[in-house]
Amino acid sequence: MDTFVTLAGDGLAQTRIKGSTFLALAAPAGDEAEARARLAAREREMWDATHNCSAWRMRNGVHRANDAGEPNGSAGAPILAAIDGAGVVDCVVVVTRYYGGTKLGVGGLVRAYGDAAAEALEAAPRRAGTVAVRLAVRYPYEHTSAVMRALERAAAAEVEHGYAPEGNAGTVEFSVPAGAEGALRDELRESTAGALAAERIGESLLFRNAES
Repeated sequence: MDTFVTLAGDGLAQTRIKGSTFLALAAPAGDEAEARARLAAREREMWDATHNCSAWRMRNGVHRANDAGEPNGSAGAPILAAIDGAGVVDCVVVVTRYYGGTKLGVGGLVRAYGDAAAEALEAAPRRAGTVAVRLAVRYPYEHTSAVMRALERAAAAEVEHGYAPEGNAGTVEFSVPAGAEGALRDELRESTAGALAAERIGESLLFRNAES
């Protein structure tokens, strides 16, 4: 998944059905460890709740759904379905229920948990992410223009300039979308007659506001 949509912040929602109150939290989570941490924090905050049901979906395909004591498939699955329906990944949704004394039945629970999750997701801001690579180039000063031109054409971001310890060359570290790496390498090679090559030093993610 080279590009994806995730949450840029938390979203909250509250619904009330036949006396039961459902409090939903949708939050960004870069991996399962962060999702579990957000769930644990919510459980501590809502320690007196009847249930804290949850689901999350990661961009690598990993997903979880937890009914937390509700009938099997009545809470976690509809929360996960709301996440998938919203088209977002790397996020966790926790729906807290305070029981009001009237049973809703499995169908009622599915609607209640799914609707609360969907409302929280709708309330959360979004951003678009792109899988990127982190590259570094060391270049003699006569190739400065060629390097800067290649970075501009590749839409390089998070650019950090420096100098070689000897003081006779410049250095630059930057991130580009993974799909642009090959073209940037080709341009550097061709514009400097093979004198320069980029070194991959890591991976990163680039974000921008999601289109409304």
